[in-house]
Amino acid sequence: MTEKLLFTGKTHISGGRNGSARSSDGTIDIKLPQPHPAAENLFGIAWSACYIGAIEFAASQRKITLPAGPEVDAEIDLNVDNGSFFLRARLNVSLPGIDRDVAQELIEAAHGICPYSKATHGNIDVETTLV
Repeated sequence: MTEKLLFTGKTHISGGRNGSARSSDGTIDIKLPQPHPAAENLFGIAWSACYIGAIEFAASQRKITLPAGPEVDAEIDLNVDNGSFFLRARLNVSLPGIDRDVAQELIEAAHGICPYSKATHGNIDVETTLV
């Protein structure tokens, strides 16, 4: 297997009341006066973007044309139990114009493709729902 680097995301974060985050390419430049819920929101955005790409890739592998763009609503929960912090996630996926069985197959396949899904597999509870 030959590894090929596709992209490197570079960001700079500063904390405190005047905290901020920005990407080196300028696509992200936001204020972060508190680390939470910003961290969970940013994680949800990043995972959803990757997951949409994985759905599109799974569709292309199966020669399925998506009539409309996939949509994902992510909910990332930050929880604490006996002083130990952990995450829980819900991904609500919309694939309009696709047969429900085919859509379900695509969202399941996406978990095996998306690096965020792979990274979280077995580490956090994830519920994926086709809406």
